Amino acid sequence: MLRGLSTVSFWAADLDAAEAWYADALGMPAYYHVPGYVEFRVGDFEHELGIIDAAYAPATRTDGLGGEIVYWHVDDVDAELARLIDLGATLHEGTVERGPGFVTASVIDPFGNILGIMFNAHYLEQVAAHPATA
Repeated sequence: MLRGLSTVSFWAADLDAAEAWYADALGMPAYYHVPGYVEFRVGDFEHELGIIDAAYAPATRTDGLGGEIVYWHVDDVDAELARLIDLGATLHEGTVERGPGFVTASVIDPFGNILGIMFNAHYLEQVAAHPATA
């Protein structure tokens, strides 16, 4: 089940330039850095905005376009991935552990859109911090 917005990820051919631009646009520096990825926490509920070096794009994403993948929190990535494929989606990127407490996968829906799913420990921390939204 899709529980709520977790992370939006944009691709950028020049990660350093994208990080600088978004830091200016958001009025804050990225809080998280690993090779090929930076992340900002934005707004009252600290939604995650990730910028991924385009060199890491899945093989199905070689069109040179920008764009985004919106990741929705799920409690079980593998089960939800299988459910979405059973519903007619095609695999975009299989299950990948991005770090402790962060697992992603994505599919292409029957209409050509990329749908990301993610187990996101930060999402669960925010739900616990705001129990009225649970």
